[in-house]
Amino acid sequence: MKPYRYLAIPLILVLSLLQTPVARAEADPGQISISVGRLLEQGHYTRRKLDPDMSKLFLKDYLEALDYNHLFFTQKDIDAFQEKYSAALADDILLGNPNAAFEIWDVYTKRVEDRVAKIKELLKQTYDFKSDRTIELNRQKAPWPKDEAEADALWRDRIEGELLQEKLIEHPVEPALKAVTRRYNQVLRNIHETTREDVIKTFLSELAQTYDPHSEYLSKSDLESFNIQMRLSLVGIGAVLSSEEGYAKIMDLVPGGPAAMSGHLKVGDRIGAVAQGNDEFADVIDMKLDKVVELIRGKKGTTVRLKVVPAHSSEPKVVEIVRDEVKLKEQEAKAELIEQDDANGQPRRLGWIRLPSFYADMEHSGSKTAKSTTKDVLALLNRLKAENISGLVIDLRNNGGGSLEEAINLTGLFVRQGPVVQTKDSNGNLRPSRIARGSKEVYDGPLVILCNRLSASASEIFAAALQDYGRAVIVGDTTTFGKGTVQTMLEIGQFIPILGGDSHDAGALKLTIQKFYRIAGGSTQLHGVTSDIHIPSTYDYEVFGESSLKNPLPYDIVEPAQYDKITDHPLFLPELRQRSEARVGASPEFAYVTEDLDYIKKKIADNTTSLNEKIRRQEIADAKAKTDKRTAERAKLKKPDEKVFEITLDNVDKPDLQPVKNDVKKAAAADPDAAAPDDADDDDVAAKKAPVVDPQKTESLNIVNDLIDLSGAPKTASTVK
Repeated sequence: MKPYRYLAIPLILVLSLLQTPVARAEADPGQISISVGRLLEQGHYTRRKLDPDMSKLFLKDYLEALDYNHLFFTQKDIDAFQEKYSAALADDILLGNPNAAFEIWDVYTKRVEDRVAKIKELLKQTYDFKSDRTIELNRQKAPWPKDEAEADALWRDRIEGELLQEKLIEHPVEPALKAVTRRYNQVLRNIHETTREDVIKTFLSELAQTYDPHSEYLSKSDLESFNIQMRLSLVGIGAVLSSEEGYAKIMDLVPGGPAAMSGHLKVGDRIGAVAQGNDEFADVIDMKLDKVVELIRGKKGTTVRLKVVPAHSSEPKVVEIVRDEVKLKEQEAKAELIEQDDANGQPRRLGWIRLPSFYADMEHSGSKTAKSTTKDVLALLNRLKAENISGLVIDLRNNGGGSLEEAINLTGLFVRQGPVVQTKDSNGNLRPSRIARGSKEVYDGPLVILCNRLSASASEIFAAALQDYGRAVIVGDTTTFGKGTVQTMLEIGQFIPILGGDSHDAGALKLTIQKFYRIAGGSTQLHGVTSDIHIPSTYDYEVFGESSLKNPLPYDIVEPAQYDKITDHPLFLPELRQRSEARVGASPEFAYVTEDLDYIKKKIADNTTSLNEKIRRQEIADAKAKTDKRTAERAKLKKPDEKVFEITLDNVDKPDLQPVKNDVKKAAAADPDAAAPDDADDDDVAAKKAPVVDPQKTESLNIVNDLIDLSGAPKTASTVK
């Protein structure tokens, strides 16, 4: 596999049959360790040596990766590890001696086993939940307990808190005692199912992230899942699985996937055994979920048989499914055609493009069938233009990045020519990346880009370029994520002579090799892209961003590239900002957003919760009262008079477009920041049929409308039939 440049922030993904299977590396862990260590020293952007200082930092990061909440180890354990390993850990890596990984893991396993045994004794006790004590919610910055006695006291409060939390659930699926017991049985099961390959993966990933947060060691299956996510397709059955009481339970079915099309599997069904074709069944009860996923995934056209316990029955049945390609539709670009009346009562059409990631099928690059962000957005954009839109908003919220090349190519749809981004390598060489010759500007109308704190990497390159050229108005959170580094993927087998360079089993290293810079000279590293117009959201807080990660690279600047600002698309920023601030200041929805953000900041700063049931129930009642009050207030507001038509890659060429219904669950899934109404569960939302409220979207449309008016752009459109 050829290396390619990749940009994205770490995201926790729940993907059907994309959960990382356990690596089955045939290469010796020591050989892998040597290769990873040498590549980091010689290939990482910083070229930093694995010296004693890095050893200490690496050990600290590895211990925190295992015990991130500082609950299982004691300070006595930490002191012993530091004395034994901190000085020599880096040298051991380069000498092919990863024994420290396994020795520390063995101690961790023993601590978890001992702790779970004590937890089971705590669960036999009676709690009245009347104390005035509180517990610390997040202990990542807290010291490890000094000894076993202090750890026992911490855990007693923690278990009491977990029992209380379960007791407070309005419609529990099981008693609190059973739920907490099952939770820690699962913790123990996960520990016992962890393999040597799993341990090495964690160990070497923490080594890579000692250099920066975005370098990472990937197992063979990690690499496969990475490629699946980039090309937005996989071969399997299309079911989202989770581990529950020893079974692989079906949580969701991918629309159009083999499992959904068969009609024989339902959400809630539990898989107890898997067979390949006509082979014998392999029991998968109590098997690690990654291994179950690996058994179910396979080549296109092959058959997998599942022994399933249906959700509402105890009688098992056998389901036979032919594996096929499953398209991950939720990550594709999609669009909306929004029809509103302007200030004069005339119809006006606006385009909205939602872009969840910058994807590209690297393995089939250049083929007509290969997926790519630019190709998909172009198709949507051409349809929107055919519908005579007067303005366009591109929604990059929660877009963690992806392919650098796609960010550059996409910019070419909105800018005629010139550089898009500058990259600097470890030798200080600075190189601009330009829009490809022959590229054609496809859309030249009013343009707004909506970002938030989780818009990162390739998103930041695209937004920064359009801002530097003066081509678009950037709106949203105060700033974006702030990831200004470029990674490449290197398969480790190429660097282990005994494997002959052909084996994928040694995994790969995602390695930071460059930093990128705006064409105006500044880096987005740590600073992100500052919005031209701030639209408040509950994501607009420092905890979301590069600066909150471990070991980020610093911010710096370089010389600007040579480029010509666009002068035929004035943006009227002062006037747009003034109008937007007036609307936001008068908006009840943004008052709710500000109130919620203040609450989130206070909760994070307090970092505690009460163990008193009466206090907690009052907090729940207060939250419900606030939700009910907002729901009542929203019901009195005049709903916008608009028509919305969804445009996907499946219907982009169809003559008739279907109107979008304000579906709560669908809209909330598309935009996690939307209110629907506040803090209500799915059943409450469905019962009230309250519309999803997305004030950031509403205000972005207001801004593009203002830009149209100020630009004197065409304002009329025919009606969609």
